[in-house]
Amino acid sequence: MAFIMDFSLIELQVEQGIATLTLNRPDKRNAFSDAMRSEFIHALESVTADKTIRALVLTGAGKGFCAGGDINGMQKRLSAPAGEVGFNGWQRQQRVHYTQSLLHACPKPVIAAVNGAASGLGADTALACDFIIASEWASFTWSYIHRGIIPDGGGMYFLPRRVGLSKAKQLIFSGRKVDVEEALALGIVDRQVPADQLLLAAKAWAAEMSQASTTALALTKTILNQSFEMTSHDVFAQGSQAQGICYTSAEHRASVEAFLAKNAA
Repeated sequence: MAFIMDFSLIELQVEQGIATLTLNRPDKRNAFSDAMRSEFIHALESVTADKTIRALVLTGAGKGFCAGGDINGMQKRLSAPAGEVGFNGWQRQQRVHYTQSLLHACPKPVIAAVNGAASGLGADTALACDFIIASEWASFTWSYIHRGIIPDGGGMYFLPRRVGLSKAKQLIFSGRKVDVEEALALGIVDRQVPADQLLLAAKAWAAEMSQASTTALALTKTILNQSFEMTSHDVFAQGSQAQGICYTSAEHRASVEAFLAKNAA
């Protein structure tokens, strides 16, 4: 059973517990406008809240994954009165950070299926997902430096954790393009598949990663996402609390009862 939730700038399709969220501004290479970001937030909140959805695949329509921020937004920012630029920028950043945090913290496996260029905020958006699978047409560019700004979509947090601090600095300082082969070698991309198999492969991987207990997956992901910033004591402490919750879940009870029944047979 599948259903499709149509927005004007994104599309959300759910089939057999796997949601596919498609950025749908192909004429703009799926660059984020304020309107698209609002729809994106709505879709992410819906996916997070829907218990029938076990995993999420994020991709782009057309030839690009996501070209980053929309040029119209940049023009609007430059045309604002000087006394309003700072506060307007702060407000905009709060919205961007909420969006990226919502994607990163989704309590379900999230796979970015990168079908083409992922630039600036687009590259950061892919990194905010748990896994990245890419086609031969994929590329990544942290191009912020060419606009005189810094990575604001989480790239300064996510990229060093994928490639190491020195390599992250090289990519961000230069803003150069990384093709899919190099991205795979660096660890930016987890898997590469032919373009005509990308979505099928991403959905299959999403299904594989979400077969187990949704409770255990959500709690494990939450702790792992923070583990680089925590001490071993903190990890154990949060793990103890999470395990206590797991002990009370219907999934744990059913699996233990099945295991005991199999051993008794």
